[in-house]
Amino acid sequence: MWKRIRGLVFIFFCASVAWVILGGVTSFRTYRQDNLLKYAVGRLWGTQQAQRAPSIYYQTKELRKVETKGHDETVIETKVETVDHPMTLEGSDITVDLDLEYRKKGLLWYSTYKVFFSGKYTVKNNTGVRKEVFFDYTFPTVEGVYDNFKFIIDGKKVQEIQPSGGRAWQTMDMAPGETRIVEIHYRSQGMDQWWYMFGYNVSQIKNFKLEMNTDFKKIDFPENGISPTKKERTGKGWRLTWKYANLISGIQIGMDLPKKINPGPFASRVSFFAPVSLFFFFFLMFIITTVKNIRIHPMNYFFLAAAFFSFHLLLCYLADHIAIHFAFILSSIVSIFLVISYMRLVVGEQFALKETGISQFVYLILFSYAFFLEGYTGLAITILSILTLFVVMQFTAKIDWDKQFIKK
Repeated sequence: MWKRIRGLVFIFFCASVAWVILGGVTSFRTYRQDNLLKYAVGRLWGTQQAQRAPSIYYQTKELRKVETKGHDETVIETKVETVDHPMTLEGSDITVDLDLEYRKKGLLWYSTYKVFFSGKYTVKNNTGVRKEVFFDYTFPTVEGVYDNFKFIIDGKKVQEIQPSGGRAWQTMDMAPGETRIVEIHYRSQGMDQWWYMFGYNVSQIKNFKLEMNTDFKKIDFPENGISPTKKERTGKGWRLTWKYANLISGIQIGMDLPKKINPGPFASRVSFFAPVSLFFFFFLMFIITTVKNIRIHPMNYFFLAAAFFSFHLLLCYLADHIAIHFAFILSSIVSIFLVISYMRLVVGEQFALKETGISQFVYLILFSYAFFLEGYTGLAITILSILTLFVVMQFTAKIDWDKQFIKK
């Protein structure tokens, strides 16, 4: 008995090493390819976009003394310096529409999107004197494409826009207490995430409203992203609203676009988890055969482990050529066929179909399929593990293990 157990432990260890190697090779292939392809997709389609809130300010001229040290004396010069005085936006009314479009490059899927941005900003001169106020707008990314871009002040479109350094600005001559409405509209495209940035540090936000409409239902907010104040289901996705009367915060607004299952990372995660699946299968088979006095040689377990490994090996390389779900189904069929056809010759057809076939379906197929259930993988595996423990405990409760382990 102990000799059989030592043989099983050795086979399990060798199979585990093989799965770790397979998972590592698959991960290396995937991430090496991702580093090359993601840059190419970003160049063709667009990268992550972060729309910053416009800055408004007025300027003053101030005299500043500058000391210049020479060889024999120190020269003091008076220079005129331009100083920017930041102002706070009186209000922001923004609408953002995000349309998800998956794009495949090579063997990987990327979460790209189209975005329509419409921002209406209220600017008020609260200085008490007439000022020339600068409205400074920064584009989300220098390399982006902005179709049908509109810069509108009090309903009049600015015809001559000369962006420089990823920015565009206009000056407005404003009397004390005067209010102006400035609008920014454009269509663009990006990848992975979209952000609206209040500022680089803690900022004051007055009368702010941002309404985001998505055509996808799976929404997620990135780290350091503030949750919406209101969420509403729509036909295609969500209508999310961020509304604040007077907020002081350093947290930004962000949306993490849903990811499509990529075959490489999925296959590597399943491969790394495979030793747990094999452990449960070996454990259950050992208990059943011991109780029923069916002798299975460690070499038989070796071929069962090889049939398990064939599932992951075929999945890793088949997923490069067909959809991941079809690759999963085909790999499952091949592995189950290998195990049942082999065990039919070893212990008989009934045991091969019933005990062996069902056990493999649960601990190989269902355990691996749990990785499709993003966010619930751990819970699904935990439930299956607890059910296994319950069944084994009920099945072996009245067994005299001292007799079972007596060497005959």
